[in-house]
Amino acid sequence: MAKATLKNTALLLIDVINDMDFPEGEDLLAAAIPAAKRIASLSRRMRAKGVPVIYVNDNFGHWQSDFNAQIQRCIGADSPGREVAGILIPEPNDYFVLKPKHSGFYSTSLDVLLAYLGVDTLILTGFAADICVLYTANDAYMRDFSLVIPSDCIASETPEKTLASLGHMRERLKARVCLSRSIR
Repeated sequence: MAKATLKNTALLLIDVINDMDFPEGEDLLAAAIPAAKRIASLSRRMRAKGVPVIYVNDNFGHWQSDFNAQIQRCIGADSPGREVAGILIPEPNDYFVLKPKHSGFYSTSLDVLLAYLGVDTLILTGFAADICVLYTANDAYMRDFSLVIPSDCIASETPEKTLASLGHMRERLKARVCLSRSIR
């Protein structure tokens, strides 16, 4: 990805601050830990290049909490997802959007934030590839955003679900699917 393209790009971290406390959480956690390490590396590189990093996170039914409260809950000793959340703690200049459903665009301020930042290209990372990443990608595509999906920075409960999601995003949403190290 050329530097000129990065000027209008944002990196989205979807549902990475996650307690993984749900029936399939253990399966997702196994794939999320290595993906989280690569997301952290990609985030550091993008921040260094001035690319905005935006946490797009489910509120997991905690309607009276804020993002900081969610972080504290997810890194707590009782949280199965504490290792992943701990790897991906936001930096002070990062943005966040709490979402009530699967897509980062549904009933959120994400559209307004992306317009304010002058973004036309989104790099999508996070969990779960077959649900929240895919639904956010679908909505982004319908809004004419260009999509980049680092295949090593997303995860689902099974490799098959991740591969099916990547295929859909590549074929139907015209996403550029690549490894995170190729995003420069």
